[in-house]
Amino acid sequence: MAQFLRVGVHDSNVGGYTSKAWTIRRTGATVFLKWGAVEVRRSGRGRRIYWVRPQQKTIRCASGEIARGYMKKALARRLNHRYEKLPDTVSIGRRPPRRRPEPRRVLTTVSFVDIVHSTAKAAMLGDSRWNEVLTHYYAALRKQLRASRGREVNTTGDGMLAAFDGPTGAAAAIRYAAAVRRAVGTLGLEIRMGLHAGECELVGDAVSGIAVHIGARILAKADAGEILVSSTVKDLAVESGIEFRSRGLHKLKGVPEKWRLYRVL
Repeated sequence: MAQFLRVGVHDSNVGGYTSKAWTIRRTGATVFLKWGAVEVRRSGRGRRIYWVRPQQKTIRCASGEIARGYMKKALARRLNHRYEKLPDTVSIGRRPPRRRPEPRRVLTTVSFVDIVHSTAKAAMLGDSRWNEVLTHYYAALRKQLRASRGREVNTTGDGMLAAFDGPTGAAAAIRYAAAVRRAVGTLGLEIRMGLHAGECELVGDAVSGIAVHIGARILAKADAGEILVSSTVKDLAVESGIEFRSRGLHKLKGVPEKWRLYRVL
């Protein structure tokens, strides 16, 4: 058997984004291929390689000679793709099951943001220019997020969900939102933001719970250029000096009762 590895960057890998492996072996006139993403743990003699949902293919040739020729060409291609040839003593095994971390519940302020009329802007600018704008947009969001000591949970298209933990997280989230609104204005973009605070379940970097759903519904109620917060966020930030104006009671889709929302001035 011949086997090859190309290491990419990934949190659990040595370096690179996605590591890949490729193996080939022959039995008589039949060639067996296996390839796909792998997880590489540690380095040096302690390095371990595990398949991540590999693909397999069987090539049945008319003769052993044809099978050897197929292998020779396949190996030549692989060597030209910057793969490292692995010794026969190195095995690529099944990835061991990971233990799911225990969830913990924490008071968290969630912040949602998206670009107003993003589809129309993308159509007007074209794909290349729009991708440049998005790159600067996300850079601005992440810069302000670091300054506010919040953390990015995930991004979706032109939106981002960020989280701020603890009782002081509400004021930090509002200041982050105000800073983002100022920063993206220089890019010719209008955004809207929705904030809510509540007890969330944290598992690793993931955030879940009804508070997240409420935050998303508040975002949907926000107008262009508006930072809209729930009464919970306003109450937590009462000593921050931040000014609010009532936007009245609103029914949030899928959420019981009506909620009083406030605009950040």
